[in-house]
Amino acid sequence: MQTSFSLAQLADPNVAQSEKILRKCVHCGFSTATCPTFLLLGDELDSPRGRIYLIKDMLEKDRPADAKTVKHIDRCLSCLSCMTTCPSGVDYMHLVDHARVHIERTYKRPLADRLIRSVLAVVLPNPKLMHLALIGAVAAKPFKSVFEALPGGNRIAAMLDLASFPPRGGNRPAGQEVASVNGALRGRVSMLSGCAQRVLQPSINDATLRLLGRHGVEVIIPKAEGCCGALVHHMGREEAAHNYARANIDAWIAEMDGHGLDAILITTSGCGTTVKDYGFMFRNEPEYADKARRVSAIAKDISEYLGALRLRVPVRETGQIVAYHSACSMQHGQKIKEQPKRLLTTMGFMVKEVPEGHICCGSAGVYNILQPEIAARLRARKVANIEKTKAQIIATGNIGCMAQIGKGTDIPIVHTVELLDWAQGGPMPAALANAGFEDRPARPAIETQTAE
Repeated sequence: MQTSFSLAQLADPNVAQSEKILRKCVHCGFSTATCPTFLLLGDELDSPRGRIYLIKDMLEKDRPADAKTVKHIDRCLSCLSCMTTCPSGVDYMHLVDHARVHIERTYKRPLADRLIRSVLAVVLPNPKLMHLALIGAVAAKPFKSVFEALPGGNRIAAMLDLASFPPRGGNRPAGQEVASVNGALRGRVSMLSGCAQRVLQPSINDATLRLLGRHGVEVIIPKAEGCCGALVHHMGREEAAHNYARANIDAWIAEMDGHGLDAILITTSGCGTTVKDYGFMFRNEPEYADKARRVSAIAKDISEYLGALRLRVPVRETGQIVAYHSACSMQHGQKIKEQPKRLLTTMGFMVKEVPEGHICCGSAGVYNILQPEIAARLRARKVANIEKTKAQIIATGNIGCMAQIGKGTDIPIVHTVELLDWAQGGPMPAALANAGFEDRPARPAIETQTAE
């Protein structure tokens, strides 16, 4: 793709980076076959190629974003399926991130849109506020039809649909030295306790701590760590995203330079994609560039880390049919495709591939709130494909996917690590208990095996 940026424009490192990305595009259109919004809507401007043209025109002419551009960029899920498909290596992720920052700075959204985005940006990264908001949302559900009649009310209705009463334990503060270690110390890691997941399903972090402690891994959760910044980052709120990221970087670097860390573990793949990108995000900030690179270098999804450990054999009889849903942030963002399935198989589960597994479920951070109609269609498509597998359980590694898919099916959906912990003697995941699964007794743990 030819570009015509001026030298003055290219003096901006962000513009220069986007210009390099644009030049890699060869207009092939291969990505249209795997773009969820193009498959649903059939509009070229709702494909990666179409959005690239819009972004190029906006940045090249150095003009404020217009309503047309905003409409089609807002419809992008940032699922990154196009990057998996692209034969030319176009870095669409960073290009659309730049476009969203430009939109946030130059475009004034309608009042209802500004309000809903501001609420999401303030509430979701704050566990205490989110805990209270969920209680309020559950109480407001009977009034859903009233909200739907308001401007932007379909988004409020979508929030109410997704809301459920927060489980116990979801509002506890982070602390140091969390996991008790059984046996010889095999590693020392930090775990991102997160924001939304910590409130919506604290059992995921609990299962992770039990599983790691069982294998001799000490887990540290610094008090200063919190939201990774992904939610606001994908809304174009660059300053807020960087503020969240800096707090985490400082907290983790203190541990790395203190007693040391073997890895920074993330149990929400959407967060993992962002933390692994800290090095890029801070490439132009001398004070944080090196620290951010160091953090990104040891950031791992929990499945990556467990895949390299010598795991104990399961002590509970499993054998259930599990449909593994690979979150977009996992398979496209982090290129982690086989490790979670291999771990589940090692623990005795019968893992089934989901047809059209590369297509997004419609969660995509807060996409299912901001674009509820498209998200609902994608969920229906995803659920239909999952149900074709005749699975008894759905496993995934992303809390957003769990909430999204769970609203469309009666098949219980659990985090991968919860199933691994259960197979190794941990408590039955609540979703399975609520679905009437029989909790088979555990045998004594006497053997070990390699997960890979």
